[in-house]
Amino acid sequence: MTEETVKTLSRQYFPLEIQQALLRWQGELEQVQEIRCRLGRPLRLRLQSGGERTVLEQLSTEQLQYIVGRISQGSVYAWEEEFRRGYLTLAEGHRVGLVGKGVLEQGAIRTLKQISGLNFRIARAMPGAADQILEQILADGSLHNVLLLSPPGCGKTTLLRDIIRQLSDGIPRLGFAGVNVGVVDERSELAGCVNGIPQLDIGSRTDILDGCPKSEGMRMLIRSMAPQVVAADELGTAADVLALEEALQSGVYVLSTVHGRNLEELRRHPILGRLVEQGFFTWIVTLAWKNGQVVTQCQRGDCL
Repeated sequence: MTEETVKTLSRQYFPLEIQQALLRWQGELEQVQEIRCRLGRPLRLRLQSGGERTVLEQLSTEQLQYIVGRISQGSVYAWEEEFRRGYLTLAEGHRVGLVGKGVLEQGAIRTLKQISGLNFRIARAMPGAADQILEQILADGSLHNVLLLSPPGCGKTTLLRDIIRQLSDGIPRLGFAGVNVGVVDERSELAGCVNGIPQLDIGSRTDILDGCPKSEGMRMLIRSMAPQVVAADELGTAADVLALEEALQSGVYVLSTVHGRNLEELRRHPILGRLVEQGFFTWIVTLAWKNGQVVTQCQRGDCL
């Protein structure tokens, strides 16, 4: 399915010569995670395994301008807010990161100009990806605080999305009724909202704050939408941790992810390590590449 997705994206946003060059890698497009476009340098595919494939040896100014024009629908000014944030979300939830020259206004970035690089991140919806994990963490019929830990590229956001979807819709095979889930989608990666509409299936009882900082968003959702579960991607700041602790005091369960190679590295994290030591997360799910595939392991965080 991803192969057809990459071909569709290339037809929509890339000039013909890049579309044709991509076809040389037909058969491997299924594994594409990112399409990296850098001005004057090679255009490369990054695969799920971490490998790379070179599509073009040098991306020209004209080719990059063509791509920028297509993703901005011919008007960079109409997308100024997205350019200020450094990314925009396409239909079907795919995200394009941007770099270039920052335009400052009173010391803050107002927008980007002279775009010099793009990163197309392919959104993957994998219904059922969380089946085995949910069977384990819901074995006692109760909700828990869950943290997904992995290096970049192992699929923790995809896994988190499927956990959210199933908790929201309900899981008949486990006798689990759906619950209200609040999602803080700070970088539009979980739901991939376009004009307020999720492009990725994130559940029928899920409320989404799109483009909102995690710490502020978690508080807003708890106050306004009364969720049983709050989910956010990629924790890391002291403000995030404070909001998590406030959620716990409010009786709300938390689902989240964090970058890290293993549990020991997480324990050494200057901010999140304290939550691990205190047993904040009942379950810690680690993902890692081994022998060309992702291996998942669930551990009781409150017993470590």
